[in-house]
Amino acid sequence: MAKLVIVTGASRGLGLAICRQLLVAGYEVLALARTLSNELQQLQQHNDKRLHFTAVDLSDLEQLSSLCGTLVKQYGRPYALINNAAVGYDGVLATMHNSEISSLLNINVQAPILLSKYLLRPMLLNQSGRIINISSIIARTGFNGLSVYAASKAALEGFSKSLAREVGKAGITVNCVAPGYMQTDMTNSLQGDKLESVKRRSPLGRLATPDDAAAAVLYLLSEQAASITGTVITVDAGSTA
Repeated sequence: MAKLVIVTGASRGLGLAICRQLLVAGYEVLALARTLSNELQQLQQHNDKRLHFTAVDLSDLEQLSSLCGTLVKQYGRPYALINNAAVGYDGVLATMHNSEISSLLNINVQAPILLSKYLLRPMLLNQSGRIINISSIIARTGFNGLSVYAASKAALEGFSKSLAREVGKAGITVNCVAPGYMQTDMTNSLQGDKLESVKRRSPLGRLATPDDAAAAVLYLLSEQAASITGTVITVDAGSTA
């Protein structure tokens, strides 16, 4: 029986890379995203028995409780939840609209907390499970124009450490993976000189890829990582070294 892993923000970028690697490793995957992208659809066509998709708007916090109940009824108790979905508005705080701040915190902080709350219950019944929250090196380094995004990721890391203490005795681990700058839709604005300066800062002289970060997620899901909880694994080609 393949273990079920729920992945948010699964339609592209890191979420898509995580889904790909999960399928190769033999997991059953429940992909959540606002829309089914072409890439995810192609992946589903090749893995129709083990890759399921549900359209979800995570900014609608009120429906997350019933959503989780429906998913568990339909697909069974999950082994793991990977909170990957996030938004990142680029802009200085002084001119950022309050609605953007609110929307970012809802999707990046409240949604992962609520999904963890409702999906922890079936994990507690199983007395085993994994929660992996996707953070960012910006939670610790900061970055001009991303103060609210940085706050949301720092919140996620604090949440993960405390939750790890709450659920450890039930055999559930809670960790974060913090990627550096990767070539994804979210970092498309990082072109030219900006991108080159990020690469130069890295001891490896390159950016980490979504596959690099996905590999860290896969490791945390494995039996070999059973004693790792409450921690942050950084995958940034050494740029924060």
